[in-house]
Amino acid sequence: MDERVRGAGGTTGGIGQFLLGLCMAVAGAYLLSTQVTVTSSFCQLCGHNALGLSLLPLVFGIGILFFNGRSIAGWLLTIAGAVIIFAGILTHLDIYFQPTSLFNTVMMLVLLAGGIGLVARSLRAQ
Repeated sequence: MDERVRGAGGTTGGIGQFLLGLCMAVAGAYLLSTQVTVTSSFCQLCGHNALGLSLLPLVFGIGILFFNGRSIAGWLLTIAGAVIIFAGILTHLDIYFQPTSLFNTVMMLVLLAGGIGLVARSLRAQ
């Protein structure tokens, strides 16, 4: 019987490559994300705050679920309300990349892309 030690992903790939790639990708993603500023102006509808309006389906759905936990209408309203709120948050995000040097930007992107490449390579049989 040929029992080989399995590496990353159950293949014969290298665990060392996987760990190095994971560390590189995490470091690159962390450094890149620290250079980003995210602001939001949640639920502006014609200049007015529409958060209360987007909460209505969620609140009614939760109320129905407290009355009858198996209610399909309650589950649909709750899920729809959560999706509306989540979509409202995502569509109103303003993302800005803070000024940084070209060297720092290249290093962040090389760490991120190189780490992802090493992880992908380690999952392949060698």
